[in-house]
Amino acid sequence: MSQPGSPVLFVHGLWLHPTSWGPWEDFFREAGHAPLAPGWPGVSGTVEETRREPGKVSGHGIEDIVQHYASIIRDLDTPPIVIGHSFGGLIAQRLLGQSLAAAAVAIDAAPIKGVLNLPPSSLRVASIALRKPANRREAVSLTQDQFRYGFGNALPERESAELFERWAVPSPGKPLFEAALANFTPRSPAKVNTHNKTRGPLLLIAGGRDHTVPASITTSTRKLYHKSPAITDFREFPDRGHSLTLDHGWQEVAQYALDWLRQRSL
Repeated sequence: MSQPGSPVLFVHGLWLHPTSWGPWEDFFREAGHAPLAPGWPGVSGTVEETRREPGKVSGHGIEDIVQHYASIIRDLDTPPIVIGHSFGGLIAQRLLGQSLAAAAVAIDAAPIKGVLNLPPSSLRVASIALRKPANRREAVSLTQDQFRYGFGNALPERESAELFERWAVPSPGKPLFEAALANFTPRSPAKVNTHNKTRGPLLLIAGGRDHTVPASITTSTRKLYHKSPAITDFREFPDRGHSLTLDHGWQEVAQYALDWLRQRSL
């Protein structure tokens, strides 16, 4: 069982506002943790503000985001458990690999450097930003149809539309360009220290129907950790898409993550 007040840091991914973690924060608070879910650099306090001022998030890359959360962690009394979704899952792995986190849960995590095979559906979602080189410096938004394909494909159409209206925000295009070029960039910010022998436990979670980060990406990520004796576990939810942290079934995923942490005495 976790100690009362042990911190859990939630890290969102592209195109979702950090307040989408609200139910998870309540869930982990009731379980005895001290949750916090700060946004990426430039993200405003509300969905509406972030939509009105997309320029505030533009230009920020993976390293900016890692350092932003590393700074938050250094102000805490104890290293947190980091739970990240999508690009937030990549950030969580960076922080764990740098021994800044006690443990990490990476949910449908964006591919880290070393993942070579990207399925067509993943490339289709990434192309929303990549097809226009200027998007590297700009904020990129999804249409409702793009959100439906990338996040809500495993949901009823109405629920996907509701989630889009509630949580979708513009995000920087730069992380997608950095991830796309990671295997051609020697000092890529998408590189994770997968060989760290003393890091805390890592749980990789995949959605079997995810278009944005198909489960094959997560299984490829897991293989990159094979040289480290540190704990790396994997769980697939076969009927879930990229929306698995915020749709009607979010609590099943949250409960699994909490149970896993308890099994690890975290």
